[in-house]
Amino acid sequence: MNPLLSRELATATWVKSSLSGANEGNCVEVARLAQGRVGVRDSKDRSGPALVFAPGEWAAFVESVKDGHFD
Repeated sequence: MNPLLSRELATATWVKSSLSGANEGNCVEVARLAQGRVGVRDSKDRSGPALVFAPGEWAAFVESVKDGHFD
């Protein structure tokens, strides 16, 4: 992995949805990154891998969720 991206992910402010609840179930956290990118990681494995979406990819994913494609 790119060392700059690794550093950016390590210092990012990660946020978990308020809809996730307190039980640490199947949750993900997201972080806003430079250049409009979005990082996504498993809240139960915070030191594990993260996915990084380009702005257009993230927008398409969010729209697909809103449209019910993952129900």
